Amino acid sequence: MKNKDRMEEKNKDRMEEMMVRLFGSTSRPRILSLLLSRPQQAFYQREIMYETGLSLQTVQRELENLIRLGILKKRETKARVYYQINSASPWFRPLKEICETAGRE
Repeated sequence: MKNKDRMEEKNKDRMEEMMVRLFGSTSRPRILSLLLSRPQQAFYQREIMYETGLSLQTVQRELENLIRLGILKKRETKARVYYQINSASPWFRPLKEICETAGRE
């Protein structure tokens, strides 16, 4: 049982390393994986921060980058700003497939 756990952990580490190489950081794939796993849900910054384990400043920077690329949508209310995957983006399907593949490995 312990060998199986070690192998799963090793595969997870390998996939994270590949995602870092692909995206250039650990933060962007974490955020994308979260948002792509629940494309119908909108999140506010602190939710994303808590779910991904990233700092607020890192989350803010990556969210702005992803908005500029058209990958995310931003919606403001009186109390909060919400972020959601833009399913109309040409990047939606390819990114979803990459994140699903990485999650299966």
